[in-house]
Amino acid sequence: MPIANIQGNALYYIDRGQGTPILFIHPPVLTSLNFTYQIQGLSPHFRTIAFDIRGHGKSEPSQQAITYPLIVEDIKCLMDQLHIDKCFLCGYSTGGSVALEFLLTYPERAWGGIIIGGMSEVNDWRLWKKICLGVAFAKLNAIGTIALSLAIGQSTNMSLLYKLFLDAKKGNAQNAEQYYRYSLAYNCTSQLHNIHLPVLLTYGEEDKHFHPYAAMLHQQLPMSELVFFKNTDHRIPTKAPSSLNQLIETFIHRTSHIYR
Repeated sequence: MPIANIQGNALYYIDRGQGTPILFIHPPVLTSLNFTYQIQGLSPHFRTIAFDIRGHGKSEPSQQAITYPLIVEDIKCLMDQLHIDKCFLCGYSTGGSVALEFLLTYPERAWGGIIIGGMSEVNDWRLWKKICLGVAFAKLNAIGTIALSLAIGQSTNMSLLYKLFLDAKKGNAQNAEQYYRYSLAYNCTSQLHNIHLPVLLTYGEEDKHFHPYAAMLHQQLPMSELVFFKNTDHRIPTKAPSSLNQLIETFIHRTSHIYR
């Protein structure tokens, strides 16, 4: 099991394939396993890296509070250990916010970003309520309940459901609560114009309450393109993996040709 010592914490990671690196970032309670189909589908063409954030999955719990800047520093340290100078940051849901934070903090370490159902702030009551529910369950130490709900929602078959559930329920409740709480307060919208790197924005057509976030990011990011997946909701990595993988592959090949 590959483990990296990152700033004194043991972080589990996956590293498959060769070529242009893509580094995947998961939301609270879920783990690197949520990108199973991306690792499988893209590793024949690219170097694919996914890791469990501190206190999630197989990674060691963190004594420091989980914040986006802390995750960004962990990503940079992991890249250093894996001898990766630059990569594409691919974040799912709140992981997309972490990807944006990385692009703002270390633009020289990135080729660009891929945001899957992401946001630069939480400004609608539905998402706010959903994240607050995560905070409440984590505070009650009910990680297993959150893990089961997420696994059922993300899975396309019983095998994946079982694997996602077992991995997610290993999470540390306090660290999950911290990740949820930071997501509620985070807001980088006013800084988006400073990201002068290509960013691919992907959303599900059926994920209606995320469409305003998609429009906001597309308007504010200087070099972005926006794609909606038909007959798909928020759970794009597991529900529309083939379409997502093909789009990522096309995006990276096109931006590699233009910007390098």
